[in-house]
Amino acid sequence: MMKLKTVVTLIIARNKEFYRDKGSVTWAILFPLLVMVGINFAFKNQNQELFKIGVIGDKASIEPLSIAHHPWITVVPYPDDGDVEHSKALFKVRHHQLDLLLKMGGEQNGTAIQYWINPESSRGEAAELMLKNEHVRLSKEVVTGRAIRYVDWVIPGILSMNIMFGALFGIGYVIVRYRKMEVLKRMQATPVSALEYLTAQVISRLMIILLISCVIFTGCNYVLHFVVQGSYLLLFFIAALGGFAMISLGLVMASRTDSEELAGGLLNFATFPMMLLSEVWFSLDGSPQWMQTLSHYMPLTHMVSAARKVMLEGATFSDISLHLSVLGSMSIICLVLASVMFRWSKS
Repeated sequence: MMKLKTVVTLIIARNKEFYRDKGSVTWAILFPLLVMVGINFAFKNQNQELFKIGVIGDKASIEPLSIAHHPWITVVPYPDDGDVEHSKALFKVRHHQLDLLLKMGGEQNGTAIQYWINPESSRGEAAELMLKNEHVRLSKEVVTGRAIRYVDWVIPGILSMNIMFGALFGIGYVIVRYRKMEVLKRMQATPVSALEYLTAQVISRLMIILLISCVIFTGCNYVLHFVVQGSYLLLFFIAALGGFAMISLGLVMASRTDSEELAGGLLNFATFPMMLLSEVWFSLDGSPQWMQTLSHYMPLTHMVSAARKVMLEGATFSDISLHLSVLGSMSIICLVLASVMFRWSKS
């Protein structure tokens, strides 16, 4: 039977250990802040980017057009699910992330190409002029929406990445270090059970991560004024569930290891693919299908996608229920594995 008083005592002890380490606290707050401010200045003038044109269906469908072969134009294919009005591609046109969206029309309606444009986008107007030089029948659809800066798009990824590092390294290194120094072996001799110890570690780390994330988000939002269309409470829930999933993964990696070098290698092995394939810094639209498929198996992908949909699209709980379900399932699986594999002392 798990004793609540024991768990609370362990949580308080772990929290004190963290905030007394001034270097760790300062770096945990300062690093993501510096990254976001730097990105905001680096991408302040986005009009120097290449034209980006989306196409509904197969990319090969616009091969006869000359704009499909210009080296300064990037063509990104999107699946044709029959509902363009609610598609990811049209959302990107609305918020100036795509300059044009094309769809090859049928001869039965006398239209060769149907296209969508945001008239408030200067690059969209320039791309439209090139499209009109193709001498084909066109059908124009207009959508409107405010431009989304790169910093607005990237902030969910940076905050999620910060949660990932804080969870994996914060829980992984601590347990491995305690095992190596035989602190866990001595604790095994106390009335504290493995369940009580792990529960305290999870709750303590989650409290620290959420507190730091809230401070970072609030401070940066005051300066950079992020786009937040959805619920702040839902964003907090995503951060909590995503942090819980990352902590659970960290427990699995630290459940039996007593070498800090090996633990560091395992944690880096887990974090670097997620940083590259979870759309933290760039979209995977147009990337090879195997990369997109692999991305769906990573918890960071679902945390970033859910937070980005809430912030930029105003998504509700039901809209991101799939991402939340995946994060919850991953948490349960990792916790079960960690509890089975956990050991107090070195081998």
